Amino acid sequence: MTTTAADSENPEAAAPAYLPLSKVGGVAIGNALEFYDFLSFGLFSIQISHTFFPASETSHGLLWTLATFGVGFATRPLGGLILGAYGDRAGRKPAMMWSFSLMGIAILGLALTPGYAQIGIFAPVLLVFFRLLQGFALGGEVGPSTSFLIEAAPPHRRGLYVGLQMATQDFAVLMAGIVGFMLTIVMTPEVLDAWGWRVAFLLGAAIVPIGLIIRKNLPETLVRHDQQKVSIKGNRDIARLFVLGILMLGASTIAYYGIEYINTYAQDTLGLSVKLAFGTTILLGAVMVVTDIVCGMMTDRVGRKPIMIAASVAVVLVIIPAFAILNRFPVPPVIFAVTATLGILSALISGPALISVTESLPTAVRSGVLGTLYAIAMSVFGGTTQFVSKGLIELSGNPLAPAFYITAAMAVGVCAMLLIRETAPVKQKV
Repeated sequence: MTTTAADSENPEAAAPAYLPLSKVGGVAIGNALEFYDFLSFGLFSIQISHTFFPASETSHGLLWTLATFGVGFATRPLGGLILGAYGDRAGRKPAMMWSFSLMGIAILGLALTPGYAQIGIFAPVLLVFFRLLQGFALGGEVGPSTSFLIEAAPPHRRGLYVGLQMATQDFAVLMAGIVGFMLTIVMTPEVLDAWGWRVAFLLGAAIVPIGLIIRKNLPETLVRHDQQKVSIKGNRDIARLFVLGILMLGASTIAYYGIEYINTYAQDTLGLSVKLAFGTTILLGAVMVVTDIVCGMMTDRVGRKPIMIAASVAVVLVIIPAFAILNRFPVPPVIFAVTATLGILSALISGPALISVTESLPTAVRSGVLGTLYAIAMSVFGGTTQFVSKGLIELSGNPLAPAFYITAAMAVGVCAMLLIRETAPVKQKV
């Protein structure tokens, strides 16, 4: 069996814990439900701003809502640290159960919190609280669940297994877009503003019990070795990987949330209809689901680095022209073409980057380090992307400002990708 360098240094990696895709699907499905709940907030940011930050109280309701969306990222490092370390100590399965349960509480709270008109200042306060709880739960999800998939996968199929996880995250985007689109069809804008957006959150909350049952029946992939320790050299390697990982994942996250911002951008900057905006989200989710799976299989065949570096360079080359075309020709065919192209490129970056970092980490600290690293990258970069994009547009008056921001981020990300080692077994010599 082919092994990576990280595996050869850790006896746990040799444990025969491989599972078929039908078994690991439970992790991916639960992951999709969590991301659906978390991302729905961003998709309904305009409607939420009307409920919790009405125009009669502030002239910057959307900015406040986007800031609240970003607040959800503030507690992700704490969740990654606490639940990730718990996953290294107690097992991947218990940590995943906790993260999913907390997400269920948060999403139900968001759905049922009254608006500013009913309870005044307590409305945005509760909104922020439940958003913080959401962030904690999702921060604690990625480390244990990705570690589970890496450990459950045969070495030559790790890309596919993690690609499945990425695909379910983007399937969550697709479902959120479909739900939003359907709500705009059956409801008037006034009803959608008043309470219609809550339906999307209640649908997510209703599925939580199913996710808990699925995860309860999963096997445990963590095999403990009491004598296993990480050497001083290993600690130095982890520190280096931590920095490179944050830069890589941070860049891919800015690209991801910058592209997802097209939903809000179409409504707020281009002045297009809500239906068209949700149509872009549906398309984005669909193309990324397919690309995630194909990309996972490709990385198992040719390696992680060639794919993510080539896609990152492509983003640098096309993102500014793409936004320029959006503003010059704000019509559905152009918006859909730009969304699909950028979505494919984003998926070709995020999956390989996550696999590379996960494979490089020793099993004994994989869940905790990955969870913390991923959450910090998401918090610092992902949580601020939409707020920064909107703020840059207002400050500069330039509708292309988000594209310049994404370009700078990807340039830094490419440098980190060049420095990290290749981890795909097909590239390793045993």
